Amino acid sequence: MTASATAAAIAPAAEAAPALRDTRPLRLITCGSVDDGKSTLIGRLLWDTKAVKEDQAAALNRDSGKQNDLGLPDFALLLDGLQAEREQGITIDVAYRYFATDKRSFIVADTPGHEQYTRNMATGASTADLAVLLVDARAGILEQTRRHATIATLMGIKQFVLAINKIDLVNYDKARFDELSREFKEIALSLGVKQVTAIPVSALKGENVVYDGKASMPWYEGPTLVEVLELATVRSVCPCSVCRVPAKASAAIRARLPAAPSSPATVSSSCPPAWSPTSSRSSPSTSSVMRPWQATRSRWSSTVRSTSRAAT
Repeated sequence: MTASATAAAIAPAAEAAPALRDTRPLRLITCGSVDDGKSTLIGRLLWDTKAVKEDQAAALNRDSGKQNDLGLPDFALLLDGLQAEREQGITIDVAYRYFATDKRSFIVADTPGHEQYTRNMATGASTADLAVLLVDARAGILEQTRRHATIATLMGIKQFVLAINKIDLVNYDKARFDELSREFKEIALSLGVKQVTAIPVSALKGENVVYDGKASMPWYEGPTLVEVLELATVRSVCPCSVCRVPAKASAAIRARLPAAPSSPATVSSSCPPAWSPTSSRSSPSTSSVMRPWQATRSRWSSTVRSTSRAAT
């Protein structure tokens, strides 16, 4: 054996290259029923990932007062931007926050849990890649929990994290965690969702959020919430795929829209020539086709001309 070969044999192995950081932010929402701890969970995420600035931390400690027996800040205040939200202690509008770890960045949407604000939850879900569905370990899966899971699925979300929150208030009961996990996975399968990760968490204490809670839950050997988020995938968006546009239309506007076609709408793998985004108005393939907005404008113009004649 040559000297060079011997040196190569005894040389230590080269250190593995560090994992590449995913440059695409993961968009996620927190959803679930009222008082399941959605805002507290995101606030704890921001706190433990060092996404809270010094002035924000000072204001949080000043405004929190005595919110709990643990002497911890009220992390939900980091999300409640509206005065009404702070006064009532509820989430009304969707609140977006940015945070990052060493592996990737995230944009999280805190959505309301009250039934009358369900439409705001749908708005947040329309652009999300993953849903963190919170369940109070004491109350279990409620009607609003099922409703939010259904809406998230209709919006195309296929990755779910079932965060069974307030696990400390049931004495870290593994049987309760297993029961709720099994119940929701049956619901998810009925909705066509197969990717569900159940995690027992205490959002207030920060257990299994960013840091593990093995001291209190030695029976749980799964990942923390942040570890699941770092491995989640960003869904690809095809220009020809179904558009999810949060919109609010009055009855008067809907009445002026063209009638829907009699055949059910289908989504094809390629755009029809008449609707191609790159096609020209003068293109032979589109010149003979009247688009809905053209039909609406034509009817509107006819109405205006008829009114003018009647006036004269």
